[in-house]
Amino acid sequence: MTDDTTNAPLPEVSTPLNGDAQMRAYGASDDVPEFDDPAFTPLSRPLSEARVAIVTSAALHRFDQEGFSPSDTGFRTLDRADRNIIMGHWSPNFDHTGFQLDHNVVYPIDRLEELAADGVIGDVAPQHFAFAGNQPATVSELRLDSGPACAKLMLAAGVDVVVLTPV
Repeated sequence: MTDDTTNAPLPEVSTPLNGDAQMRAYGASDDVPEFDDPAFTPLSRPLSEARVAIVTSAALHRFDQEGFSPSDTGFRTLDRADRNIIMGHWSPNFDHTGFQLDHNVVYPIDRLEELAADGVIGDVAPQHFAFAGNQPATVSELRLDSGPACAKLMLAAGVDVVVLTPV
């Protein structure tokens, strides 16, 4: 680049990366796991008869539950009626404004209730689940421990479809 008034070259300035740029650079350099046998089960009944649950990575929890801490690979259970919830996502790069205005941005429970009332889906599951998505290197723990434990609870509750809301 050159200065428009003198046509002299401009000195190169090294600016520090802002938080968003740092996270993008980190993500671009991080290995992405590949699964040879990903879990997928086709729906065995019409969607209008299916029970639907939400699994979010927004670190949601109720006021009476323990919040998420860094490297927390567990999950929190949210009851179908819960609306007074906290987003415990602690990344400085995450904007909470949308959630503060409408929890359905990350936890579309009211939209599921509407779909059930309209007969688009069969039923809304009695419980939904939240994980903390900003985990540095714990994919194996989620995949081998807490993920299967959460799946067992959903299977026991007759959940047919899971809406994933990654945050």
